[in-house]
Amino acid sequence: MFTRRRLLSTGGAAAALGLAGAPAILHAQSWFMDNPFTLGVASGDPAPDGFVIWTKLAPEPFEPHGGMPLSRLPVSWEVASDDRFATIVAKGEAMAHPELGHSVHVEVSGLEADRPYWYRFKVGADRSLAGRARTLPRAGAAMSALKFGVCGCQHYESGLYTAYRHLAQEDLAFVFHYGDFIYEYRYDYNYEKGLPVPKVREHRMRALFSLDDYRAHYAQYLTDLDLQAARARHVFLSTFDDHEVENNWVQDIQQNNEVPPAIFALRRQAAMQAWYEYMPVRASMIPQGELIHANRRLTYGNLAAINLLDTRSFRSDQPCDDGFKSACPGVSDPKASVLGAAQEAWLDANLGRKDASWNCIAQQIMVMPLDRRTRGEPEKTLNLDSWAGYDAPRNRLMARLANVPNAVVLTGDEHQNFAGLLYDKEKPVAAECVITSITSGGDGQDVRNGSDKLLAGNPQLKFINDQRGYGICEVTPDAWQTHFMVVDKVSTPGGKLSKRATATIARGPTTLEIG
Repeated sequence: MFTRRRLLSTGGAAAALGLAGAPAILHAQSWFMDNPFTLGVASGDPAPDGFVIWTKLAPEPFEPHGGMPLSRLPVSWEVASDDRFATIVAKGEAMAHPELGHSVHVEVSGLEADRPYWYRFKVGADRSLAGRARTLPRAGAAMSALKFGVCGCQHYESGLYTAYRHLAQEDLAFVFHYGDFIYEYRYDYNYEKGLPVPKVREHRMRALFSLDDYRAHYAQYLTDLDLQAARARHVFLSTFDDHEVENNWVQDIQQNNEVPPAIFALRRQAAMQAWYEYMPVRASMIPQGELIHANRRLTYGNLAAINLLDTRSFRSDQPCDDGFKSACPGVSDPKASVLGAAQEAWLDANLGRKDASWNCIAQQIMVMPLDRRTRGEPEKTLNLDSWAGYDAPRNRLMARLANVPNAVVLTGDEHQNFAGLLYDKEKPVAAECVITSITSGGDGQDVRNGSDKLLAGNPQLKFINDQRGYGICEVTPDAWQTHFMVVDKVSTPGGKLSKRATATIARGPTTLEIG
């Protein structure tokens, strides 16, 4: 273990020798009883000239401060144009600060556009595994194809991360992670046919409240090597949903209104700091109190523009006390908001730009206002934690999309695959592809009981599936295809991957075909 006494004695020896200080000694030897890179490496937020590379020093990830001293430490990094690191194209040194849990976020720039690079870190004599990342094409460059992944909702106790092992082997430009990277609670029991059965694996902690709690919880998730493999292989576009803090939170409103907003804001602040520490995102996303400005836009040449949204931080409270139920007057509240005024204006401005053939909204909660009745309920039933609970902002978005060519919405949260059309009044204005979970919901089956009623009662819905997996989007100037990739099981190792269906959206008037 790296001890404070050893650090201080090293600094004194360095001073006595007239050296620059402890960092010079650190590069010469190992200072840890265990690998300090136990949580892997990752990259994110690509640009035409670079990306973010990330790691976190944690030789003992479940100990206070990850087993690290309460001191900042220098971490060397390098980026190469080949996987053997024969040609180093960028290198430097970053400080791992204890205030940020000894996480490291390096914003690499000056690279060539639209090509892969390899990166790694070193502290003392310890070196991380190598990661791979891609830069984006230059803005406006004529691009004929884009292939990227979509994933999220990965409850650790609900299954193994086999889908991530498969995702790591895909050839992709980047991966959009729609959120629910962690789940903030532990199941007390797992049930099958109403009877308790063993869980696939178990959370170390029952609930999360403090920064230390959230840090240790992320660490448990990232000890999974399948998840590490996907993050090391692909550059990620990271966002968050509710379970990074607490189920169905919005603003500083706790799910059951049991905690005063001022107190819940402290928990949210701890959760947002932990999220930042563990995600490969830019310094512009360091939390300001409990707030992270997570909405951002990227373009893939002239082919696709992708707008990443935050549907939690600025949303008004769910109407009708939340849940799956019939609408109350609050659903039609003209003052209700999903994005907040500033983010909504930002999205409107982006959707008005004419710099890409396809316009994508990458976000968390379903936009289709599905009637969720499956058991003969007398009134239309809505998911009030989705856009269906917010008529006014949803109608504004649909009216905006009516003037946006070739619009596609990517969504998570539902733990199922869905594909359907979005309408402004009677006109289809966009297609929505909802991507299933990595593990949340367990092994699943092809369809849940009642899915036939959902399809029959919602003409805009064209496809539904209840298996675990991820999405692959293949985009050309003429068509957008979303492949629903599923694994047959997550409860035991060796889940087999297959393509369950493909949603095809042709360029031009909005249509959706399932094949």
